[in-house]
Amino acid sequence: MVEQLKRLVTGIEGLDDLLKGGLIVGSSYIVQGRPGSGKTILANQLAFNHVEQGGRVLVATLLSESHERLFQYLATLSFYDAEKMGKQIQFLSAFDTLETDGLGAVVKLLRGEIARQDSTLLIVDGLLNARSRAETPLDTKKFISELQGHAAFAGCTLLLLTSSRLEDDSPEHTMVDGVIELGEDLHGARSVRRIQLRKTRGSAALSGLHEFEITDAGLKVYPRIESLHSHPSNQGCETLARVGSGIGVLDGLLHGGLPSGSVTLVMGPSGVGKTSLGTAFLGASTVQAPGLHFGFYETPARLRLKAQALGMDFTALEQSGALHIAWQPTTEGLLDDVGARLLRKVKELKVKRVLIDSLGAFTRLATNPARLNEFFRALMGELRALFGSEINAPAPELSSIVDNLLLMRFVELESELKRLLSILKVRDSQYDPALLEMVISSAGIDLQKAFNEATAVLSGTAATVERS
Repeated sequence: MVEQLKRLVTGIEGLDDLLKGGLIVGSSYIVQGRPGSGKTILANQLAFNHVEQGGRVLVATLLSESHERLFQYLATLSFYDAEKMGKQIQFLSAFDTLETDGLGAVVKLLRGEIARQDSTLLIVDGLLNARSRAETPLDTKKFISELQGHAAFAGCTLLLLTSSRLEDDSPEHTMVDGVIELGEDLHGARSVRRIQLRKTRGSAALSGLHEFEITDAGLKVYPRIESLHSHPSNQGCETLARVGSGIGVLDGLLHGGLPSGSVTLVMGPSGVGKTSLGTAFLGASTVQAPGLHFGFYETPARLRLKAQALGMDFTALEQSGALHIAWQPTTEGLLDDVGARLLRKVKELKVKRVLIDSLGAFTRLATNPARLNEFFRALMGELRALFGSEINAPAPELSSIVDNLLLMRFVELESELKRLLSILKVRDSQYDPALLEMVISSAGIDLQKAFNEATAVLSGTAATVERS
């Protein structure tokens, strides 16, 4: 039987996922990053969360800044609680002791305070100052080793903050159990914050770079979807069931509807009717099998009007609980935050069918386009494990990932522009491959076999077959 390590839960959204449950109790960690990267907020957010769980925290600063200035900044964040100051959370300045008496005196001071305050978490801010006071790298190692020893003996977890980007072979890195690095990158005019677990001794963790943001509530970490859901939470059903598409003719061509637990990609140019097709799919939502519109372009008000023009009452579906609408603009946002929000809504609302309009919006949020395929593969895998989904929008190289593929395009025939729908793929199922004209009216969507007497339909410029 594998022994489970005791964890100190950080309470920081997403960070405990990266750490596979939290920091290891009694271990030591370095949090490093440039000034302004979020180290102080992370440490103090952890401190207040730890107090809420019944812990006691000692925050020691080796910096010349006054605590009053720090408290002013922390007071703007929702996790800050002045009632905890001086009680469960003690702040101590060791700057003068460091300057006057050196590293050994700082260790002695902190050892006494840990015991006196019965601390379960020790945060030391200003490791760079301690390093500058060390005459040799060995002195730095000795300082950290002695702090570790005293903290571990008291059952206290140690967090060391530094504004220096320490390398993997630095004296500090070799001594501690874990290294958390915060950073910030520019992508055009956008600034994106990153977090990476550089080292996690004796514990699994989600590796690589992950995005985070600083809000009024503190840090929020968004683990990469493909790392968090590398394996779907459910292996799916072994029997083939059908889900209605909302269009009777299409269900007939699909021999009963879309396979349940499948992902369908609808590809086509702007204005061809992809959203209308998806709207019909959502129109078949029920209270027992609710639907979700997860969109980026159509606001809820515009979506309701579009549905009304197709003969559907989305307002009534929403009021009954059969339909939910989640809208977010594409001007700002983090890719993994949006993906996690989609999965969270599906689980919370027990959604059985969803329309994503569109996947192209996800690409606009991506700061690293190279990982989009892995992102979509993991996102769809988790959605497939939860329910049958309809995905409405084009995205590069997705045809090999999705289960079903529908192609829509405009076709010119006899001086008229017509909408064409063709089923290109339905995994593990038979279907009618006929070329269909999609007619959109106030009565809804109708599909007709209108190209039997035409050739070169898929070229976009069809020609009528002349009969002898």
